[in-house]
Amino acid sequence: MKALIESIVTPLVDHPDDITVTETKEEAKIVYHLTVNQEDVGKVIGKNGRIAKAIRTLVYAARTDTNKRIYLDIM
Repeated sequence: MKALIESIVTPLVDHPDDITVTETKEEAKIVYHLTVNQEDVGKVIGKNGRIAKAIRTLVYAARTDTNKRIYLDIM
């Protein structure tokens, strides 16, 4: 899942080396924390959050067979 998030975000940003994705597993959910360069935050979020919503939709759709909920936080 980390590779999927990175492959989606990399073409959007000017500083692809600053992309980091960390994973936090909890009892009922898995949270992915996406961190990008400060200059690229607006590009990842998009106007009115449209790009962020689209990225989250793709990540949720690619969920594995686990019963855990998946969340994506953009920092």
